[in-house]
Amino acid sequence: MSELSDGELAALQRRTLDLYGAVMLLMLLGIAVLVAYAIELGPLTNPGAERSFGFAIALMALMGAVIFHVVDRTYRLWPLGRRIVPTRPATLTTQSWVRLLKVLVVVLAVAGIAYVIGGLLA
Repeated sequence: MSELSDGELAALQRRTLDLYGAVMLLMLLGIAVLVAYAIELGPLTNPGAERSFGFAIALMALMGAVIFHVVDRTYRLWPLGRRIVPTRPATLTTQSWVRLLKVLVVVLAVAGIAYVIGGLLA
């Protein structure tokens, strides 16, 4: 890459960012179309509607993952230029393990309560 002039490098960076922008726009449009499709399905009790809704949700999740990947790659490895090094994670301490266990207990308690209430309402 050192043999490229500044103008060529800038043009290459613009083209790469335009490609990233196009991918982001297409993914957002795809998600919007899938949201409209999922809303148009109506009640999920119709034959095939539940499966179609599941496919739409799965495709939206996949497109969201592509958007996340493109943004992550853009910030971690700037196209044909500077690199951004993420910060190193902190070392694990006893306090961090205790905090993790507290959060885990709260999440499990909320999930258990929601399960019991869901069973009572059904």
